[in-house]
Amino acid sequence: MIWIVLGLIVWAAGLALNVRLSKRKGSRWAALAVPVIFGLTLIFVWEAVVRGFGISPVLLPAPSAVALRFAQSGGVLWEDFVQTVLKGALSGYILGCGAALVMAVVVDRFDFLRRGLLPVGNFVAALPVIGIAPILVMWFGFDWQSKAAVVVVMVFFPVLVNAVEGLGDTSAMQRDLMRTYAASYWTSLWKLRLPAALPFIFNGLKIASTLALIGAIVAEFFGSPIRGMGFRISTSVGLLQLDLVWAEIVVAALAGSAFYGGVALIERAATFWHPSQRGQ
Repeated sequence: MIWIVLGLIVWAAGLALNVRLSKRKGSRWAALAVPVIFGLTLIFVWEAVVRGFGISPVLLPAPSAVALRFAQSGGVLWEDFVQTVLKGALSGYILGCGAALVMAVVVDRFDFLRRGLLPVGNFVAALPVIGIAPILVMWFGFDWQSKAAVVVVMVFFPVLVNAVEGLGDTSAMQRDLMRTYAASYWTSLWKLRLPAALPFIFNGLKIASTLALIGAIVAEFFGSPIRGMGFRISTSVGLLQLDLVWAEIVVAALAGSAFYGGVALIERAATFWHPSQRGQ
């Protein structure tokens, strides 16, 4: 019972502190402290609930047990991180996004492709990953190449649609002005349309950064060598090693957050002139 009381006390204290910090407008430290305090409070309450109600670790392990497993399985977690994130997700992300940006320029150049390819892209983007992953695993094998192929399919069309939309975002007056300067298509693309499309492109890249990790992990459920986050999660659930499952989830969450944050930082540097970046 003491754990439940402690959990309630910590929750109330954390809530009161966050309310007080949130009133400090313009304080950078307060803005950073609020989510940190909320996260630590949530973890302590999780620990208190598990210990106070005696919940079985098979159903929900305590954060302390997850942290212990995380420390003990560093080598395994690193190997899974390299296999899933660096080899599968990152390689597929680079290939898929790069191909999408090149195709966006081609689609923008030839209007018949816009009318023919984009509807197909919307259809493919709507396909569930559990439908295409087994097929691509059979085509490309059980190693990381098939996971990268799944990621390519998942990220290609969101980036393509956003990039094409961004390239067409300039006004007729702006395009007419470039023509009065006798600018070629490629000059107009480089000097006017591509900079104007950057907010749209980065929006697609941020969406793709989350899809890439999800696609790589899910694809490993349908066939993988004896390493990888998806493989480890599926096998550990069968062995009732839920603390290792949660340790893999922590690694995936940290990797996904770092991935998204990296793209957002690049966006801020590249589109500092855009209204969406002002005041940040």
